[in-house]
Amino acid sequence: MAGMEKDTPIPDVIRLHKLSRVLELGYGDQSYRLDFEYLRVFTPSAEARGHGPGQETLQVGKRNVDLLAIEPAGTYALKLVFSDGHDSGLYTWDLLYNLAVHHDELWAEYLRLLEAQGASRDIDTTPKSGGSSCSHHH
Repeated sequence: MAGMEKDTPIPDVIRLHKLSRVLELGYGDQSYRLDFEYLRVFTPSAEARGHGPGQETLQVGKRNVDLLAIEPAGTYALKLVFSDGHDSGLYTWDLLYNLAVHHDELWAEYLRLLEAQGASRDIDTTPKSGGSSCSHHH
């Protein structure tokens, strides 16, 4: 995922749509709209992806995350700054193109994993029961 393949297209349009909560990427006459939650869930950061296969951490509770800023990272990537404080993943051109082109199958797999783990796209707002010193750990 890191780096940039020499034939990876670079978007000629990068447009942040705050109201509809999508990042638009344009490649010539082809345009892709990636919503903020999707981008946050597929962060390339080591915190979420781990340092090797099988070390991934499923990203949950990101339905309402906002994309606050987009910053260039050299000539090969974008740094996305999210409202949950996450800003450590560099989205290379090849990763962004892959996320755009394979959106439907990646999103379907993410939803399948959420269901399999009994997790939610929403933040857990269930009040913690009082009286017990044992709490839920993340």
